[in-house]
Amino acid sequence: MIDYLQNHQADVWQLFLQHVVLCGAALGLALLIALPLGVLIARYTALYTPVMGLLGALYTIPSLALFALLVPLTHIGTMPALIALVIYAQFILVRNVVAGLRGVEPATVEAARGMGMSPWQVLWRVEMPLALPVLVAGLRIATVTVIAVASVATYVAAGGLGDLLSEGVNKGPVGEGEIEAGALAIGALAIMADIILRIFEALSARWSGRAAPAH
Repeated sequence: MIDYLQNHQADVWQLFLQHVVLCGAALGLALLIALPLGVLIARYTALYTPVMGLLGALYTIPSLALFALLVPLTHIGTMPALIALVIYAQFILVRNVVAGLRGVEPATVEAARGMGMSPWQVLWRVEMPLALPVLVAGLRIATVTVIAVASVATYVAAGGLGDLLSEGVNKGPVGEGEIEAGALAIGALAIMADIILRIFEALSARWSGRAAPAH
């Protein structure tokens, strides 16, 4: 593995960056969908069971099977990988958005309304800041999940560190260095993301304690 990394450092770094970009784009799109959807479900509790049931069912679909379903619609490349990663992130993100918002003390919300805040102001200036630690916890779990699943995206030609794993497997014993380098890089990326988001989660928990209006 060390010999492979020394001789192919540029290639591994390029695939590492591809993996980061793919995962970052998927998480960004997933958040754009999960935040409003989570707020909607938190407001209308009757939606929770059917929506989370659907997202949970999609979450259980094996990644290769989901890619196989998407390729006829989107062809191979980045698009099916992005769609699949966004789908896998939804269940975790939406669940935590709902849990975070529902965990805000009703008395705090009422105090904010009593201060003359509009529903939009209550949401973004009170509820979201207080729910932030739970949201970040969900983002952390979703990030690690997306990083892992993105390694399978090599089978739809989406690039990333999964290319090292697939190429190594195809080469047999000769490709052990590629497999080990790919696994190490994916693991390192997941660990770094987890540590960064754990720090942000702790900081957000500390900050959210000062976010509630006085009452």
